[in-house]
Amino acid sequence: MHEAPTLDQIQRAPKVLLHDHLDGGLRPATVLELAEQTGYDELPESDVAGMATWFAAAGAGSLEEYLRRFSHTVGVMQTADAISRVAAECAEDLAADGVVYAEVRYAPELSTQGGLSLEAVVEAILDGFRSGTARAAQAGRRIRMGLLLCAMRQETRAMEIAELVVRYRDSGVVGFDIAGPEAGFPPTRFLDSFEYLRRANCHFTIHAGEGFGLPSIWEAIQWCGAARLGHGVRIVDDIDVAEDGTAKLGRLASFVRDRRIPLEMCPTSNVHTGTVGSLAEHPIGLLRRLYFRVTVNTDNRLISQTSMTEEFGRLADEFGYDFDDMQWFTVNAMKSAFIPFDQRLALINEVIKPGYAALRSETLFGPVARLNGQSTSGMAGTTSHDHAKGEIQ
Repeated sequence: MHEAPTLDQIQRAPKVLLHDHLDGGLRPATVLELAEQTGYDELPESDVAGMATWFAAAGAGSLEEYLRRFSHTVGVMQTADAISRVAAECAEDLAADGVVYAEVRYAPELSTQGGLSLEAVVEAILDGFRSGTARAAQAGRRIRMGLLLCAMRQETRAMEIAELVVRYRDSGVVGFDIAGPEAGFPPTRFLDSFEYLRRANCHFTIHAGEGFGLPSIWEAIQWCGAARLGHGVRIVDDIDVAEDGTAKLGRLASFVRDRRIPLEMCPTSNVHTGTVGSLAEHPIGLLRRLYFRVTVNTDNRLISQTSMTEEFGRLADEFGYDFDDMQWFTVNAMKSAFIPFDQRLALINEVIKPGYAALRSETLFGPVARLNGQSTSGMAGTTSHDHAKGEIQ
């Protein structure tokens, strides 16, 4: 075990985010300003501190209480300008947190209450991502943004959303998802949409194994063909751990691990929604030890009052994770992203591995360490750590 990373070092480390909801990450000040601009008059508080506190109250341990917060973020996202601003600020905030690649998701049908078309919502988000990415670059922070389009599983517009994914896949949309309540709304309800996407060679992930158990995961993978699992926490129900720590995997858990199906895990959010009782009880520790393809994500940055830096900081405190672990999670995420293989590989070898190599050298030799006159920040991506802790997987 190496020296524990500091929050400052974690913030500067290159990170990859695969599971983040656009409507769960607004700035409190933006919520207030957009409410005034758009005439939305249902906010529960009238100042920034009050709004931040109200959103933070979502940590009560109830999924229903947690989801109630979204009515107000979605409420102010009903014009193209508002949506574009939210998307731009999302890109800026993630870049400032050291995220180098992010796939952010949103259900465009949620923003049609004021008359916007689904296409207009998608174009507003993509426009915002372009603006925010450009502003981040001007500040010296590079980030690539991709958009995942969600269909709400309690509604009936999944095929429309799937068709949007195909239409905009060369313009910044990287894949499809279904979100919303799992219980009573199984993924097989939208089997035609998933079959359509497969025929069109499109990527998709599915929320499964958060609010419902193993059947949700099994349907998402074996019936619908999910490439990734949103959360997937309940896969632990198919793993028996003996008193000596040895684990026996059931057939579904074995299939998920053997096929390297990525798990988009969101530890803080899972505690807030009551999916797990505490961070110490989160199965991410076990799943990482068993070399499932685990990734670390934020889910809803505003409502869970979190960031990628905070997520990794909490995991480091709870499980003793170091830079090797962080790089392992980050490479897992980049391998699992919905962009072409060569582009994923370039980010891994040219950004992620050199970034962690520089941080390790900084820890060992100080921030100005040099080797043969070359700054450690410019060292090649392949290090002796690359094969540590299961990275070969």
